[in-house]
Amino acid sequence: MNRLATRTAIVLVYFAIQHSSVMSAAQSQQPRETMERTGSADTARPGTADGEQSPALTGARRPLYRLHKSDVVEISFTFAPEFNQTVSVQPDGFVGLKRLAELYVEGMTIAEVKEEITRAYTGILHDPEITLVLKECEKPYFIASGEVARPGKYELRGDTTVTEALAISGGLTGQAKHSQVVLFRRMSDGLAEARLLDVKHMLNSRDLREDAHLKPGDLLFVPQSRMSKIRRYLPASASACTGVPSSSR
Repeated sequence: MNRLATRTAIVLVYFAIQHSSVMSAAQSQQPRETMERTGSADTARPGTADGEQSPALTGARRPLYRLHKSDVVEISFTFAPEFNQTVSVQPDGFVGLKRLAELYVEGMTIAEVKEEITRAYTGILHDPEITLVLKECEKPYFIASGEVARPGKYELRGDTTVTEALAISGGLTGQAKHSQVVLFRRMSDGLAEARLLDVKHMLNSRDLREDAHLKPGDLLFVPQSRMSKIRRYLPASASACTGVPSSSR
């Protein structure tokens, strides 16, 4: 019996030591996991600034529509229809609301505007229930300028690439510098991205993997080639021979 009791005590002590080791390892691991789930993970996550996601940094492919000047929004109050109205975003970015001061809404999403209007009417109405509908908005567009046959502003319908946009604008002129087409993309009010595209190489190599897809508001600029800039100053015979004077001269 004494021998059995001794063995039992040894086994209990062994399991107690094992349990203590597991608990110590778990406690030492917990602060690290907590730090990874909170501050460290947030600051290291790509596309974040001060803990907030930035569409300009993340390159969100399906960002929510944000109001522009001249957009028209219909505001409906479920239990107070006398406040219903249809407003247009003014050139300064404000909209006028019944019995309230003007509210700045340019650059906001519909959900953000709804939240702001609900907060504004809380002092007048008890728990207002509001529905917003975007009635008119700025249609997606792109602009083609420089050495294209028909420079101008074009409606962006569906998925359109740079080469397709150049074709829509009439194609490149004989004075265009095909190898240095510039794609300008506005990322924010004070930030724009410029990308240089070698359209000549893409077409000659029949490889369109670098053919960028346009986004609303993109600007395509096709510069003039260097030869076309000086061609007007060359004699007619020299111009015909690509800059080599004729033997008669």
